[in-house]
Amino acid sequence: MTRVAIIGAGPSGLAVLRAFEAARLKGAEVPELVCYEKQSNWGGLWNYTWRTGLDEFGEPVHGSMYRYLWSNGPKECLEFADYSFEEHFGRPIPSFPPRAVLHDYIAGRVEKSGVRKHVKFNHAVRHVSYDPDTASFTVLANDLAGDHLVSDVFDYVVAANGHFSTPNVPKFGGIETFLGRVLHAHDFRCADEFAGKTVMVIGASYSAEDIGVQCHKYGAKKIIFSYRTKPMGFQWPEGFETRPLLQKVEGHHCVFKDGSSAEVDAIVFCTGYLNHYPFLPDELRLKTRTRLYPPGLYKGIFWEPNPKMMYIGAQDQFYTFNMFDAQAWYARDVLLGRIALPARDGMAADIGRWVAREEALADASEMIDFQTDYVRDLLQATDYPHLDVDRVAELFKQWEHHKEEGILTYRDRSYPSTITGTMAPVHHTPWMRAMDDSLAAFLNQPSAAE
Repeated sequence: MTRVAIIGAGPSGLAVLRAFEAARLKGAEVPELVCYEKQSNWGGLWNYTWRTGLDEFGEPVHGSMYRYLWSNGPKECLEFADYSFEEHFGRPIPSFPPRAVLHDYIAGRVEKSGVRKHVKFNHAVRHVSYDPDTASFTVLANDLAGDHLVSDVFDYVVAANGHFSTPNVPKFGGIETFLGRVLHAHDFRCADEFAGKTVMVIGASYSAEDIGVQCHKYGAKKIIFSYRTKPMGFQWPEGFETRPLLQKVEGHHCVFKDGSSAEVDAIVFCTGYLNHYPFLPDELRLKTRTRLYPPGLYKGIFWEPNPKMMYIGAQDQFYTFNMFDAQAWYARDVLLGRIALPARDGMAADIGRWVAREEALADASEMIDFQTDYVRDLLQATDYPHLDVDRVAELFKQWEHHKEEGILTYRDRSYPSTITGTMAPVHHTPWMRAMDDSLAAFLNQPSAAE
């Protein structure tokens, strides 16, 4: 029987498991699947842990999830076409759920489909090698709980371990002598740690925006955004400042590129992540910055030098869960012989066309349209349930506009489901006053404190 190794049981790896289970339920003969997950539960980044640095096994902590994280995009834009939020929760829920609610939704679909038997938890993949003579891969993994190495042979390998867990940390003059707290967003856990403090956030993308707003919500005295190329452009309320890039640090004193300065209590690097696949040799390893269409991946999935090596979720993302589904269904159908891959020159030409188009994109609206076309291209080749990507794109653009109208209030908006058509209810508490991020509180069972 054909054997497939899946590295990671986050949303990308779970999409692969679900895709094959959907085919099996329709009568297809599917390969043997083995999914390696280094955490003790599935969910990937949606697993919250208080730990930073190393976990209980001495492994680098995978999660970048912080305690008070709420979705920063409408749930309607990531909804599974085969498993709506209404089906999972039994009723409509507001458009911007906290992390615990989204993890419950992700897990609910795969628990229902019964694919847990394919997952080896507490197994960290150490090395993958390919033998061209046998056209097979050998996967070496560490059974962390059992404290021993295990090796197995596969016909295909899917890297689904994500790319938001290995921080990119630049260096600034004097940072080693800073007298306050310094951390990367990867290690950020609780915004209330910074109550009453001046926090400098270095970066100008989603992590910087959200961590700055979270710190403001939980009582930070002042938020200073330091940007490299251009500021985020939102209308920030009182308590926020925007400065050009940090140049040097002296004690608590920070000097910026325009010569201005500020006294700062904490510095949070929101400077992005590295596409990091340390278990892969050079001949199998994707090397790219974070971008919407990584060069080298046919259909954003198949490693062009050896398409038996696949990547799910390696792109920068507007679409998330449902894009991982689209990729997983397409990869599955290639493995099942339903879709034929072109020769290498055909793959290279197709990659070149997508990459050239990406490099010409001018703004967020064009980026949304680009990824919408990419997802559509994958979906039209498979039997994935109908997903109205044009409607999803409209919601993304509405969301971008609503953020511009109010960076502290956009999470109070509601959007209709593209799957059921139901308009989401308004959350019972405005986001800026919703301090309890538990599932119970979100589902209209506020805690006594609230």
